[in-house]
Amino acid sequence: MIPISDNVRTRHRPIMNYWLIGINIAVFFWEIQLELGNKLGEVIYSWGVIPAQITGAIANAIANPAAWVVVCLRLIALPVGMFLHGSFSQILGNLLFLWVFGKTLENILGHGKYLGFYLLSGIWTALVQIVAEPSLSVPLIGANGAIASVLGAYMMKFPKAKIDSVIPLIIIYIPAKLPAFVYLFWWFIQQLFYSIGSLNIPPSGVNQFSIGYWAQAAGLIIGAVVMKLQRR
Repeated sequence: MIPISDNVRTRHRPIMNYWLIGINIAVFFWEIQLELGNKLGEVIYSWGVIPAQITGAIANAIANPAAWVVVCLRLIALPVGMFLHGSFSQILGNLLFLWVFGKTLENILGHGKYLGFYLLSGIWTALVQIVAEPSLSVPLIGANGAIASVLGAYMMKFPKAKIDSVIPLIIIYIPAKLPAFVYLFWWFIQQLFYSIGSLNIPPSGVNQFSIGYWAQAAGLIIGAVVMKLQRR
């Protein structure tokens, strides 16, 4: 299933959503250049969220207060890692969902609040992943958690919305209008295919670099809770 648009009217141009999509695309092209120069692994391991490094830095800082500087440096990866992606399918899937669901959400929240919601949701979901897997030693990258929050907020606000979609059937593409909640389930199924077209990230060369299901489930809940509070 490929979402195209929704049936919710918007009054304002989603400028911030355009910027987020553009930045993600630009960063991914930069990653491709790094891969060609065999420098991608160094950048991913420097700016991706590595739970084991962060929890280790916090443990050291508890014993040595001066080490909190290192913790702060490690935490910079929380927002930066959101804009790094490990495969073509990952970034295409994320940005497609952001294009369809993010523009409507920005129209409700406004440009500034929408940007804050997007960034904070990505940071919160990464923190959930760190708590869930504190010893994980591979980088977590991608906007999966933030997109899950966007999806959760959208479902809370527009549970009965219809999504203009295209359903591929071998070589035939069937247009359809699907309830928004269908994409809630499709989102998790789509995560299984993110290894397709993965970049060659040393040392393993295998695409292990996506935020896991714990963070995505947390993202959905975070988005729904924020929208509930916004409605109040």
